[in-house]
Amino acid sequence: MNSANFLEMLPLSSIAKYAGSQPKNGLPFTGYPRQHPSEKDKLILVNDPLGPGPTVLEFKLEDVLFVEEIPSAVTEAGEGVPLVKLWIRRGAHGVILEPFEVNDPVQFAGKVREIRERFLHNRPQTGL
Repeated sequence: MNSANFLEMLPLSSIAKYAGSQPKNGLPFTGYPRQHPSEKDKLILVNDPLGPGPTVLEFKLEDVLFVEEIPSAVTEAGEGVPLVKLWIRRGAHGVILEPFEVNDPVQFAGKVREIRERFLHNRPQTGL
């Protein structure tokens, strides 16, 4: 399912197409949206899907305030990857799904800090 079809399936009563100035009650997250494979009230957003370290985020649909279409990314093979900017309600809880290496010891230390810095670096300043 492509992102346009997925976005059409979202409940229109609670999610609006974004237009205007930056909302004060939400924060933007950009990526490739997918329907959650088992929980219909959630969505998956792949942040930086063509980058060296894509991050998979999970949000509840009820926490999505606005959807903003942005230009698609293009793979080396010339295939388009549709991207959106989702405005998520402040105070909502999201989940970061992060891969790790199964080893002795498990190799994931430091990744949380790296992810946090990447997201905070790309955040618009809100005066808070």
